[in-house]
Amino acid sequence: MAATLDLTQFLECETLATDIANKYQTLENMRSGWLTQKKEIQQYIFATDTTTTTNASLPWKNKIHIPKLCQIRDNLHANYMAALRPNDNAIVWEGDDNNSEIHEKRVTIQNYMNNKMKQGGFWTEVSKLVLDYIDYGNVFAMPVFVAEYTTDPLTGEMIPTFIGAKVQRISPYDIVFDPTAPSFAESPKIVRSLVSIGTLAAEIENKPELAYRQEIFDKMMENRRAFAPHTAGDFVKNSTYNFDGFSGFWEYFNSDYVEILDFYGDIYDKEEGKLYKNHLISVVDRSYIIRKEQNDNWLGVPPIRHAGWRVRQDNLYAMGPLDNLVGLQHRIDHLENAKADGFDLIVQPVLKVTGFVEDFDYGPGERIHAGEEGDVQFMSPDVTFLQADSQMAMYEAKMEEMAGAPKQAMGFRTPGEKTAYEVQILENGANRIFLNKTAYFEEMFLEPLLNDMLEMSRRNLNEVDNIRVLDDETQAVTFEKITKEDITARGKLRPIGARHFAQNANILQNFTNFAASALGQNPLITSHFSGKRMAQAVETLLGVEKYKVYQPNIGLYEAAEMKQIQASLDQSHMEEQTAGMSPEDAAMATQGMMAQQAEGQPPA
Repeated sequence: MAATLDLTQFLECETLATDIANKYQTLENMRSGWLTQKKEIQQYIFATDTTTTTNASLPWKNKIHIPKLCQIRDNLHANYMAALRPNDNAIVWEGDDNNSEIHEKRVTIQNYMNNKMKQGGFWTEVSKLVLDYIDYGNVFAMPVFVAEYTTDPLTGEMIPTFIGAKVQRISPYDIVFDPTAPSFAESPKIVRSLVSIGTLAAEIENKPELAYRQEIFDKMMENRRAFAPHTAGDFVKNSTYNFDGFSGFWEYFNSDYVEILDFYGDIYDKEEGKLYKNHLISVVDRSYIIRKEQNDNWLGVPPIRHAGWRVRQDNLYAMGPLDNLVGLQHRIDHLENAKADGFDLIVQPVLKVTGFVEDFDYGPGERIHAGEEGDVQFMSPDVTFLQADSQMAMYEAKMEEMAGAPKQAMGFRTPGEKTAYEVQILENGANRIFLNKTAYFEEMFLEPLLNDMLEMSRRNLNEVDNIRVLDDETQAVTFEKITKEDITARGKLRPIGARHFAQNANILQNFTNFAASALGQNPLITSHFSGKRMAQAVETLLGVEKYKVYQPNIGLYEAAEMKQIQASLDQSHMEEQTAGMSPEDAAMATQGMMAQQAEGQPPA
């Protein structure tokens, strides 16, 4: 009997690499239940009928799926994005000292970040992150610094197309961490990626800043060549050794892909007896370390950010808005299919045949030949199943409310007559969950992510960068040169979309209600209100500062300008009408036209 081969004959694994690989597998096993739950939710979101869901086992002829979870998902996504990005200038800079708070510094940092957010597809990536926030209840992202160039075909010159930080989504399926850690920042994290061998070779050659080791890549390729002459049956001892996405390790080593495990955090190397603190360590083939370097960000923690929709105590894996609605979705599909089967029993009822009856085809105009004691009767079903529609409507309304997306957010008004203040109170109460979740996402996720991007830009910007700036007042486009010193300051960026969106809408509604009330019409009260300040407040609440709507006494100047233009037009008209007349006739005609104007009549 031929001896079987062992992996150790081909792989000389590094101790630290296998420790990280084992840690990844342990953390992956710890979240197996969470992955199963998320898979079921994804099935329901994208299902077209119940055959692809856990509802497929029910004994119904009809397989109708009502996509309520999908509708709630789309509704939440649309409303979250509208609240997070009410306008194009949804960030502000707040300095921590006088030098960082001067107007020029603040405007430069805001212009720079707004420019990079637009060019780098920030909001497109945020849209994907919001979907993760809804689908999985957990969202992960990190900043990456990108320097992209294109080659001029005539001169061969390298022309920069984008230089700056971008946000990069991390799929919840591709990252594992210790869910029992005190916080996400304190937990070590492992991000798994599967790339082609050609992509890895290109990154080693073209991106030296990634610090991949060429000798490890060469060893990795040598192992693949050693595996080529053998078959999977030669490794019976290692049949259970597997890579995610492959049926076995032999299929993995004979594919065109390589698995990279990026470890972020603190780890102790038992072989070297050394603690690596705040390090990025990349493992390939779960055997070799192809990169080991200190995380060089100034914040002292790995630059991966996380937020959860419904935070659990003592568990970093949060719940999503759809998690505990799957049962109601199951119930809705159950009722809909039961109702459809009930209608089928009415249209094609069960027949009760008594005595001798010749075979017949059931249908309109069909004749049935029965013996003396033969008979055919319809077995009519109980029609109480028709109440299923009202039950389904009740369940759908409950699902909307429990997900924090009431019908008012979709444009439907609740029944009953209400006063203006009652509408406002109900609107605030109905949207409280929605506003809380958007503000949390903005404050706990987007804000640190934006500051990570700014920090990375400061650290990596080694040349002058040109940004496109649009002047709000003149709408003229200018280009500004930015250096590292221009965006270096003490302070933080703050996204202001969701938090100010609800607050401004509430204050503006209160202003409107007050102005229409008896108190707002009382001159003893209104005489103490500043018209200028009210106009300035309305401009701010409406978010139209960029259009310079508010200018002190601008209405008076514009009215005077209109009168001046009107007088000039009237004078020109008089001169045209009296051209060629004698002085006496011209004087009489002018007096007549002036009299018509005084009476409010248009000139003839």
